[in-house]
Amino acid sequence: MRQIEETELLKALAEPKTRNKAFALLVNIYSKTLYWKIRSYILSHDDTDDILQNTFLKAWKNIESFEGKSKISTWLYRIAINESLDYLRNKKRIDTLSSDNVNNNIANNLLADNYFDGDRGQVILQEAISSLPEVQRTVFIMKYYDELKYPEIHEILGTSEGALKASYHIAVKKISQYIKAHE
Repeated sequence: MRQIEETELLKALAEPKTRNKAFALLVNIYSKTLYWKIRSYILSHDDTDDILQNTFLKAWKNIESFEGKSKISTWLYRIAINESLDYLRNKKRIDTLSSDNVNNNIANNLLADNYFDGDRGQVILQEAISSLPEVQRTVFIMKYYDELKYPEIHEILGTSEGALKASYHIAVKKISQYIKAHE
């Protein structure tokens, strides 16, 4: 099957007759990429799968309102990030553990996860990232892991580039301090 152009995909999504097939293709094209974007925020495979499903459900419900002002991948990415952040906010409200127990829980969950293939250094890095405030964590993941440029992050989050740069700089500093303290 040839690679479909985004304009063709958008055209097929706009037509009621071809929408189901086009959406199935969209899911096929973006599932793996979105899974790993969500997974960089959510450490559990099962929770990541749930959030991925929610992302596509929300996209399906709102596909008619997609205006094409951004790429479809950017729109899906924005939905996935918002779903991930909503999940983390809800989980934070539920968790009554101290921050030490949360970090131990992160380490234990990662090491027990069949899909995690990192070492202790990777666990410490994930603990450091998870200890960041939500905005700093989000900007760090998007810049460091996803290698997005500040204008792209601005388009997704709607935050000024100056604020994004400051958040990233502070996040890097906090992560470095955390790693040094846990070596």
